[in-house]
Amino acid sequence: MMPDNEKKYKIFNRDMMKYLALIPMFIGHAIAWINLMNNPSSEIAVYELPMALMIISAFSLFCPPVMFFFIADGYKYTRDRKKYALRLLLFAVITQPFDWLIFQPLNGWWSSNVIFTLFFGLLSIICWESKFKKWKRILLVILCVAATALVNSDWLVTGVVIILFLHIFREKPKTRFIVYTSIALVHCLLNLILLGKAPTEKLLTYMAIMFGMFMAAYFCMTTFYNGKKGKHPTFAKWFFYAFYPAHYLIIWLMKICMDRFGAA
Repeated sequence: MMPDNEKKYKIFNRDMMKYLALIPMFIGHAIAWINLMNNPSSEIAVYELPMALMIISAFSLFCPPVMFFFIADGYKYTRDRKKYALRLLLFAVITQPFDWLIFQPLNGWWSSNVIFTLFFGLLSIICWESKFKKWKRILLVILCVAATALVNSDWLVTGVVIILFLHIFREKPKTRFIVYTSIALVHCLLNLILLGKAPTEKLLTYMAIMFGMFMAAYFCMTTFYNGKKGKHPTFAKWFFYAFYPAHYLIIWLMKICMDRFGAA
């Protein structure tokens, strides 16, 4: 049983945590993606923003780790895992045309949105918990990780690995923290391959914030999240699914309006 002094910090239910994650995500994506659409051929467009705007955009990185937590959490609590997986796949497909609105000029057609990564993350847990022999389960997990690279989905490889380990080490919080922190650190360090292309100060600042967002998400999910549903779980569930593709469209329309009124 959880001590009373720990219970008092569990103030956020599932919906509150998701809203908390969506707000910086939308603001950060609006800044970064509008800038990207203005510079579609630049792989370092975010680092070409003024420092203040770049920092604000980086706070959007709080959202993905929170969603990774919820996929691992969802496997344990959902009534029907197959329906959960199919729902993720459906909304990944629905979201994809909206993803192309923003990213096709930079990434081409062979790239996909983060919901595909969430889907393969859930699938990796299902494979891991199957009744197959261990070597087959490991192979299936590797295939799930490889699938994110094949479809070039956002947070590829890293997302699936984090989701799986959050599940595996659910009952071992110290090990889970060490593994999660290690993966987050490796992910941030890999981004340093842009050193020399992006301004050093901005790149290091962005990576520091990225790591900070990883850890802030972990802290919120393990300290403040109480594991309970919100007051309107059915509405909230479909709202969150619908909001993700919708926010692509909203940002794209913002860019169109800015171009039109700016040229007027």
